[in-house]
Amino acid sequence: VQLQASGGGLVQPGGSLRLSCAASGFTLDEYAIGWFRQAPGKEREGVSCISSSDGSTYYADSVKDRFTISRDNAKNTLYLQMNSLKPEDTAVYYCAADALVGAPLCYANLYDHWGQGTLVTVSS
Repeated sequence: VQLQASGGGLVQPGGSLRLSCAASGFTLDEYAIGWFRQAPGKEREGVSCISSSDGSTYYADSVKDRFTISRDNAKNTLYLQMNSLKPEDTAVYYCAADALVGAPLCYANLYDHWGQGTLVTVSS
C-alpha cells in the first residue's frame, strides 16, 4: 500500500487549492480513506474521510462547506478541494487509508497507511 500526496503550496486567504493523493498497491474504494492535517505544535487531526462501506463522508466542523473530498476510482486517486482558505488551515496535509468498515471514522490513530504529506500555507 502506497500513497503519494501532492498539490500543496502557498495561497492567499480566500484562495483555493486541490490536493491529490495517488494510491498504488490497493484499490482505493475498498479502503476507508481520508485527509488529515498537522499544524506546528498541534496534534494531527482528521479533516475529511470517506467510508469504505457506503462512500459516506465526514468533515471536521472547521472545514464544512469549504472543503470537498472526492475520489476517482478509475485513477485510483483521492482529492481534497479546498476553497475559502483561512490562515488557520495552514498545516501539513496527509492522506491515509485503512481497512476500516462502517461509518467514516476520521481519527488518525485508526489509520495504518500514510502518504508523505504536503504543506499548505495560507498567508498574505
